[in-house]
Order: sequence, then structure tokens, then C-alpha cells
Amino acid sequence: QVQLVESGGGLVQPGGSLWLSCSAFGSINPIYAMGWYRQAPGKQREFVARATNDGSVNYSDSVKGRFTISRDTVKNTARLHIDNLKPEDTAEYKCYGDDFRETYWGRGTQVTVSL
Repeated sequence: QVQLVESGGGLVQPGGSLWLSCSAFGSINPIYAMGWYRQAPGKQREFVARATNDGSVNYSDSVKGRFTISRDTVKNTARLHIDNLKPEDTAEYKCYGDDFRETYWGRGTQVTVSL
């Protein structure tokens, strides 16, 4: 079984930057796609970013230009850099992996943007 472990969430003031990391354990084979969703209280889960092991990246229009996703396909890790954080970025961020056989989800890490 593949396990995803996130880290890097926390409290950040508006305009700041933050790194989120996701590591996959339990499989030698690289996961084809890894990415992030987020969900704020009372709102639906929202796609954030996705990166494949062959170099393709996708971003939600709401975060494009401020969020950057990167992959280490050998270690099965994914990082999300968030720049110019806004209060509306406050949400639980969950890492996912997709190898077309199964979709894996992390437990989530909270990002809170406030003074």
C-alpha cells in the first residue's frame, strides 16, 4: 500500500510564502501523477495543481502564477511552493497520487493565512 505524508503547513501572514511537501512511501515504482487539492470549511474540494513523471504540470486558474509544483520522480515526492499568500488560500491541503490503478490521498495539512 502506498502512503502519502504531507508536511509544511502552518500559519503564514498575507503576502508570505510557504512550501508544502508530499512524500510517498510503500512503493518502489514511481507514481505517474502527484498533486494537491484543497478544501476550505463550507466549500467544495478544489483542484490546485498536478504534475506527472513525464513533465506535465497543470494548475487551477485560481492559483496559476502564485503556485509552483515540482516533482522528484525517483523519490516519489512532490513539493508545492505558494507565493504571495492570500487569506483565501486558507484551507486543508491534501496530497494525492494517481498511478491509474489507484488514487492515493494524504491525511492533509492545514494552511492558515492571517495576521
